[in-house]
Amino acid sequence: MKSKSFLWTALMILLPTAAMAAEGPDTGDTAWIIVSTALVMMMTPAGLALFYGGLSRYKNLLNTIAMTMVAYCLASVIWVLWGYTLAFGTSVGGFVGGFDHIFLNGLSVSSLSGTIPTYIFLLFQMTFACITVALVLGSIVDRMKFSAWIVFTILWVTFIYCPVAHWAWGGGWMGEMGALDFAGGTVVHINAGIGGLVLSLLLGKRIGYGKEAMFPSSITLTALGAALLWFGWFGFNAGSELAADGVAASAFLVTNTSAAMGALAWMTAEWMVTKKPTVLGIASGVVSGLVAITPAAGFVTMPGSLAIGLAAGIIGYFSVAKLKQMLGYDDSLDAFGVHGLCGIWGALATGLFANPAVTEGARGLFYGNPGQLWIQIVSILGTAAFSAVGTLIVALITKMITGGLRVEPEEEIEGLDNAQHGERAFEFTGV
Repeated sequence: MKSKSFLWTALMILLPTAAMAAEGPDTGDTAWIIVSTALVMMMTPAGLALFYGGLSRYKNLLNTIAMTMVAYCLASVIWVLWGYTLAFGTSVGGFVGGFDHIFLNGLSVSSLSGTIPTYIFLLFQMTFACITVALVLGSIVDRMKFSAWIVFTILWVTFIYCPVAHWAWGGGWMGEMGALDFAGGTVVHINAGIGGLVLSLLLGKRIGYGKEAMFPSSITLTALGAALLWFGWFGFNAGSELAADGVAASAFLVTNTSAAMGALAWMTAEWMVTKKPTVLGIASGVVSGLVAITPAAGFVTMPGSLAIGLAAGIIGYFSVAKLKQMLGYDDSLDAFGVHGLCGIWGALATGLFANPAVTEGARGLFYGNPGQLWIQIVSILGTAAFSAVGTLIVALITKMITGGLRVEPEEEIEGLDNAQHGERAFEFTGV
């Protein structure tokens, strides 16, 4: 009898403790999302800065890195002040979040978002805002004023990124419609690619574009940047499950597979056309495959990722090698060709290959749900239209505030490293 009494007493003591533990964050999920946040953070001031910096001309390398890093810093501050609430606050008409979490009001160390602390959820989402606006930079390096870029970044994150993030992930119309965007095909890549194209058209072509060679400053830096982006993308995609589970593992698998397939497809296409496989082509193919799998990562199986990566590498190569020349626009580092067009392909492919065996309820055309493809098309068109018009308005407001978007011709010819920052990336001492 005494032993039974002791067991009953111990059980009554432990039950409340177990209940309290169940109400707290899941430590495994939390640890994984902390790591994922750090991985995605690295993608902007390290991976993208090196990738874009190496692609820019030697006289603009530091300016490109500076603009990437300041975009990260600005978006980080905007996010904790008002960006998070605009994206994830209580929905206002399905268009934008309310001000219930302005300056992180109402959040504390005990706040939870699913099984993880809200603080780490908002930090994870913050890194997406940071890299999205930094991607826009790829379309306009070599010719935009640093001061104008700062103002543009503040306005674009606030009025373009946050609403689109709310549409897809914060309870907005796109998510309610059933659009599938696991990690940012519409929110990040289409949004940034279209925004970059509009801004590049507004700025106009670089001096000498199409008439003189504009060689990248360092393919080595670009290749290193691509490798860091690839590494960080595992946090980007697998972390978007917001849990350490089988879907996260699947997202990790298909992300790597699509990236590798994208690199091989770009390399092969280039090799067939130019007779030479370049390191730049391989690195660009990796990024194309990563972009395309982003919206689909939590919804497709390995065969789907192979198809997505294969098509992404081909689309990326021909958009850069052929389409840009045919249409005559000056997208400096091909943000539209790689992120915009491959992002569109990825969003469409999600509507084709989404497999309910990965995520229950996610069913694409090839699994008996043709309506999903139409939903994906609507989400693409909505994002593209909003980004195009919104970016144009934001850029024109920026122009009025800063007195112009573009540097003076003599500064552009001299190089923005020295003209805007008084620095040089390389010292040439002769041969």
